[in-house]
Amino acid sequence: MSQTIAVIDYGMGNLRSVQKALQYAAPNDQVIITAEPGRINTADRVVFPGQGAARDCMAAIERHQLSTVIRKAAQEKPFLGVCMGLQVLLTHSTENQGTSLLNLQPGQVRRFRPTTPEIKIPHMGWNQVDIIREHPLWANIATGSRFYFVHSYYIQPDDPDIISATTEHSLTFTSAIATGTLFACQFHPEKSADAGLQLLRNFVSWHPTRDQAQIQ
Repeated sequence: MSQTIAVIDYGMGNLRSVQKALQYAAPNDQVIITAEPGRINTADRVVFPGQGAARDCMAAIERHQLSTVIRKAAQEKPFLGVCMGLQVLLTHSTENQGTSLLNLQPGQVRRFRPTTPEIKIPHMGWNQVDIIREHPLWANIATGSRFYFVHSYYIQPDDPDIISATTEHSLTFTSAIATGTLFACQFHPEKSADAGLQLLRNFVSWHPTRDQAQIQ
């Protein structure tokens, strides 16, 4: 049966590449780009991408009156956060002299502080993702697979049990979290070739209650 996948549009990010990758992963489904709360509420699945500075992203979310609908979607249906769509789920970012975020998951967003000149900021390009907690979105993806990153800040969730994968860049940082109906990653699946497309295929066929019960 065909389903609707909503890509949240709050004016921050290249959403066409996300839409195209999702449509490739789910050719029989409808992938819409929308800022309309009603369409997000009625979608079967929600993808929350983003890029840019934390303060600008939060201002855009508030301007489009999307904070409530994002929180609701993340708690009630399969929800995929990507890049800034991961970071703004936490409590607070040190970016822009401090920015309050959506506080869906307690934790902080901090800037990389490289200890050697060889460590470049932003962290840009392909890097290894080490899976530390099994999840349906990792199906047919080997730990150590490489994904594409572009970011200068990383998340520190308060709850270690939601950490699903880590990556090394100056330090070991959380590159994916998972809890309930929510999965969010710092890397860009839509730019990550076969591994990224596999993750998107896994997302569009993920049924959180059923799949999590099978893992447990």
